[in-house]
Amino acid sequence: MADTMQGMKRTHYCGEVTLDASEVVVGGFTQRVRDKGSLIFIDLRDTSGIVQLVFDETTEKSVFEKAKSVRSEYVLMAKGNVRARESVNKDIKTGDLEIMVTELRILSKSQTTPFEIVDNCKTNEELRLKHRYLDLRRKPLQDNLKMRHEVAKCAREYFYENRFYEIETPMMIKSTPEGARDYIVPSRIHNGKFYALPQSPQIYKQLLMISGMDRYIQLARCFRDEDLRADRQPEFTQIDLEMSFVDVEDILEMLEGFIKRLYKQVLNVDITTPLPRLTYNEAMERYGSDKPDTRFGMEITDISDIVKDCGFSVFTDAIANGGSVRGIVAKGAADKLTRKEIDKQVEFVRGIGAKGLAYVRWVDDTPNCSFGKFMGEGELEAILKALGCEKGDVALIVADKNKVTLPVLGALRLKLGKQLDIIPEGWNFLWITEFPFFEYDEESGEWLAMHHPFTMPMDECLEYLETDKEKVRAKAYDLVLNGVELSSGSIRITDYELQQRMFELLGLTKEEIDAKFGFLVDAYKYGAPPHGGAGIGLDRLAMLMCGCDSLRDVTAFPKVQNASELMSEAPSIVSEEQLQELGIAIIEKNEE
Repeated sequence: MADTMQGMKRTHYCGEVTLDASEVVVGGFTQRVRDKGSLIFIDLRDTSGIVQLVFDETTEKSVFEKAKSVRSEYVLMAKGNVRARESVNKDIKTGDLEIMVTELRILSKSQTTPFEIVDNCKTNEELRLKHRYLDLRRKPLQDNLKMRHEVAKCAREYFYENRFYEIETPMMIKSTPEGARDYIVPSRIHNGKFYALPQSPQIYKQLLMISGMDRYIQLARCFRDEDLRADRQPEFTQIDLEMSFVDVEDILEMLEGFIKRLYKQVLNVDITTPLPRLTYNEAMERYGSDKPDTRFGMEITDISDIVKDCGFSVFTDAIANGGSVRGIVAKGAADKLTRKEIDKQVEFVRGIGAKGLAYVRWVDDTPNCSFGKFMGEGELEAILKALGCEKGDVALIVADKNKVTLPVLGALRLKLGKQLDIIPEGWNFLWITEFPFFEYDEESGEWLAMHHPFTMPMDECLEYLETDKEKVRAKAYDLVLNGVELSSGSIRITDYELQQRMFELLGLTKEEIDAKFGFLVDAYKYGAPPHGGAGIGLDRLAMLMCGCDSLRDVTAFPKVQNASELMSEAPSIVSEEQLQELGIAIIEKNEE
């Protein structure tokens, strides 16, 4: 039978014991036992660190025998006297001391764990996720969750100080189009009707501004039924905010203040503000991405004017069809990007939509050019000069419609940056502003909204709403960190007539408007202050601050790629009685 805590109360955390203490009581998990016969060492671990317990010939016999029975991951409480260690362990905070134990209690025994609880655990992630409660005992994951806590704590403190009110919004809401699939919840009382879990609190935070709350903040849980990847989870947290009587500059300034405070408070890093900015068009033209990593160069160059009359039909045809010819240069990479490596890059760009990849590899005095035989006198030299390509460099060129050339070269640039190891460490924050309001869908032949339908167009673009949708830019902005989108936001439409006009432009009928957004549209009839806001991905922010590659590393109980949780085996089957009560019948899907 296990011991109890009765009469023994913890006085110190393991990693916080100091030589100033005399008699202490600590509790934790057994990290390691070293039994030397007449001398036993036990490393005891809790969230603060590790401390060494010692048992020797002076220890009471019953306590010594109990120590001999201890195994890894046993839960112990120990009372004893602190003394200096003979051999200092510089790897732990308490490496200069140890506790000479006078009383030991085994509160809980442990079976042999399916993997060793060590910092650099090599066990595959699937097994660790199945036993996540054990995985979370490891210091790296505990440190990540502590970092996540510090981000949340700093967010609350900062926004509270700036007159924001933390207000909870409903978790079961009306299903409205937000860009991804909703998770839906059946209603037992309203048979055949469903709630949706919020993809964001967008409509409710706008209603709070209409309510006169002025400034709202929430660490909001959000749910999206979309395909997962390393920086996505089906449920996530965003630092969600909305402000009244503001325009874009006010919101960006508020968010910059938070980032500056957060990095100084949590990482002791000074972030220089104001943060740099690029418009959407500038980001796409230079980096081929609306979330560019600008820590390194290799910018995209448009050489269309130079090659429009050359003898290479791949280039000239692309330009004649309204496209462009653009390239990037990998400086000093000719020795690393061999012909075999370039062939791999060709396959990569074909896999993401390009027809091919032209190249110039300049190793010797004469550049090796994949399209050289089509070039007239001086044409290749002009291309190399325009690209800034010199001896030792490799130029990679794509010719197609802009919607292909830009993102393909953007993806190739990022791939090569990682492959060539030229991306420096650092915190590269960047605002992307003036997003297009509409995007053209070639399949349907229609202009579709790039944002939710409450986003405000820029004032100077209002005249083009019906006549030239390509010119319309939005009062929308994203915060990017090292090539990862951290935050997205916009100024909202508060004019009832303009909102109706936007709905019509998006092809929504009066019936659809009433069914999906009727309550919000009605609210605007009663006056609304100008307002806008943003949502900052708390999980992504913590992931980057911890130096992790996956949201799973900063999420206590994450889902895997098929949206299941391996530990609890969710989602699971429910009983037929539950389904009948909800009026739901399961129809088997045929997997083809």
